[in-house]
Amino acid sequence: MNVIETNNLIKIYQQGDIEVKALNDVSINFQQGEFTAIVGPSGSGKTTFLNSIGGLDTPTSGKVVINDTDITNLKSNELIDFRLRNIGFVFQAYNLIPVLTAKENVEFIMLMQGDSASDRKSRAEELLNAVGLSDQINRRPGQLSGGQQQRVAVARALASKPKFVLAIMLDEPKINKDYIYEYRDGSNFKLKGSPRNTAGWNSVEVSGHIIEKIGPILATKYSEIN
Repeated sequence: MNVIETNNLIKIYQQGDIEVKALNDVSINFQQGEFTAIVGPSGSGKTTFLNSIGGLDTPTSGKVVINDTDITNLKSNELIDFRLRNIGFVFQAYNLIPVLTAKENVEFIMLMQGDSASDRKSRAEELLNAVGLSDQINRRPGQLSGGQQQRVAVARALASKPKFVLAIMLDEPKINKDYIYEYRDGSNFKLKGSPRNTAGWNSVEVSGHIIEKIGPILATKYSEIN
């Protein structure tokens, strides 16, 4: 079953008189339960591709279809709601809210989804415990190490029970990697220590380095995704 599918995806940036084609007619699909790593040098279109399939950027032409929904045709407010309920993000810079604690950062997306305070609290604590941060839940990002902040970001990405997770890990693609391999049990994600236990969900990791091959690896070169 295709969870994510791109059809003839093109993204062109205009830099003065220079036209840069970041994505060059990309047609590819990702199956349910698949872990995919996208690797390549700087400027090869990895982040542009991630932003396109995550609904963070609009392609110049082509389609991105997620669970039979063409997100390139969604209105702005529809796309925001779709991302909220279907996609988890782990950004390279983590993008944690500095004035919120680790627990509040994880709860925040559930607050936007309208979950009750008790449900938010229990799920945030469960996820932070699963990534080894049960003793850090009341600390703010500035009081956490880089690795700890990344684990909070992973927990936050899973808090909404997304259909799939997109992760940008350019500098240290292996850091906390075990926390990102999940399997789906009913409507809940369960943390597992081995990628061999994955089934029924998707993760796309974008890395600037060659990493251990868990599933398909898409190699990129300048100005296109192959």
